Amino acid sequence: MSDRFDYFIVFAEMRTGSNFLETNINAFPNLSCLGEAFNPHFIGYPNKTDCLGVTQDMREADPQRLIDTIKSAPGLNGFRFFHDHDPRVLDIALADPRCAKIVLTRNPVDSYVSWKIAQATGQWKLTNIKRRKDAQAEFDAVEFSDHLAALQEFQVFLLNALQTTGQTAFYLAYEDLQDLAVMNGMARFLGQADQLDGLDKSLKVQNPQPVSDKVENFAQMQAALAQLDRFDLSRTPNFEPRRGAAVPSYIAGADTPLLFLPIRGAPESVVRRWLGALDGVTPADLPSKFKQGSLKDWKKSNTGHRSFTVLRHPVARAHQVFCRRILSTGKGSFNEIRQTLRRQFKLSIPGREPDDSYDRAAHYTAFLEFIGFLKQNLAGQTGVRVDAHWASQTQIIQGFADHALPDFILREDEMGAWLPGIAMGLGRNDAPDLEQEQADAPYALSDIYDTQIETAVRQVYMRDYINFGFDDWQPPEG
Repeated sequence: MSDRFDYFIVFAEMRTGSNFLETNINAFPNLSCLGEAFNPHFIGYPNKTDCLGVTQDMREADPQRLIDTIKSAPGLNGFRFFHDHDPRVLDIALADPRCAKIVLTRNPVDSYVSWKIAQATGQWKLTNIKRRKDAQAEFDAVEFSDHLAALQEFQVFLLNALQTTGQTAFYLAYEDLQDLAVMNGMARFLGQADQLDGLDKSLKVQNPQPVSDKVENFAQMQAALAQLDRFDLSRTPNFEPRRGAAVPSYIAGADTPLLFLPIRGAPESVVRRWLGALDGVTPADLPSKFKQGSLKDWKKSNTGHRSFTVLRHPVARAHQVFCRRILSTGKGSFNEIRQTLRRQFKLSIPGREPDDSYDRAAHYTAFLEFIGFLKQNLAGQTGVRVDAHWASQTQIIQGFADHALPDFILREDEMGAWLPGIAMGLGRNDAPDLEQEQADAPYALSDIYDTQIETAVRQVYMRDYINFGFDDWQPPEG
């Protein structure tokens, strides 16, 4: 046992080399890394049912219990932790100086490309080079922007937590993992006298070729990355600028100086189509994918600009995200969270896309169960991420403040009257009509809504009801 530390955390992300690092940590006689102990979808490793005798249900009920078990086990023990793992662990461990922090980073482009290839091949580890699978990644600029923003936001969070508590971490880059001296230095940081004579070579580098050979649309990737400040791709945590993940979702008019700040789960696609029609372009041609700098440039070059966001009634918003992201198994659905909700939280939703056997009564029950999960999730009582599609609208609008405060906060049922007036104030007297929102499936909210649903949602989103004056939900007219 270390004199300095009771346990350790390896802060890493997917495709950063954390499996290789864990293997070499476990090569030291008195060190043991226990996998992804707080992954919300499994405990330790995908096929394990417990970690040191603590089951996933026990961990979910009390994460402190597993940490205490890790601390009391022989030797010095720890686990790998990614940004989307159980956030309750951060409240326990970050302020604890007896918890050693190891931060592993990798060039975000390399980790993204590696992740895309692993998705395509289904091969996440390689121990036998003869079984290596080949594939090329397809670069998606929006997806990469979200990937980069999430990594940077978490690294800034870690850095700030260490600074304010007077701690330091042992930082590793992906390239350091092949350096025996660095690995032995890490062991000394953890208070271990034993040193390795060589590194474990059981895990093989899966994609050693240049990035240009690994990306199917490499020229398109180069063009997209050219718009980014290259220093954002340097070693973390020292990167600039510090920007929130919401900024790339902002959408501007093609000619009209109007900026839309979308709220996930609200009528985003309807407003996007209206904004495109306002200037006679397709939604895809609207300026978007902003960074902090480009957003400031847009504001400076569009004197007199106006910005707005649109709220949706909390009941309608919860129902839409349930239908589209949880109940459905199609494109855009949250399949991993879906399976966790079925297995861990016992939501009575079918294992596959609902069929004719899934009737209104089943939909009513499942939706109420989902609301029950949201209540726990927003209170920080689960290991599943608080996704932007169901985070409170109050919290989302507060997050806008660092980058673009909206001039107008509209309600969905009022935007048909307000948006033409806003456009008129900017010189556009021929604003188009709004299109209809796509209906929820397999059942509309009006098919199941009652006072029990209204009461349950009010308990989850009371701040939204108070701050924005929502009354009981009413079905849309017409």
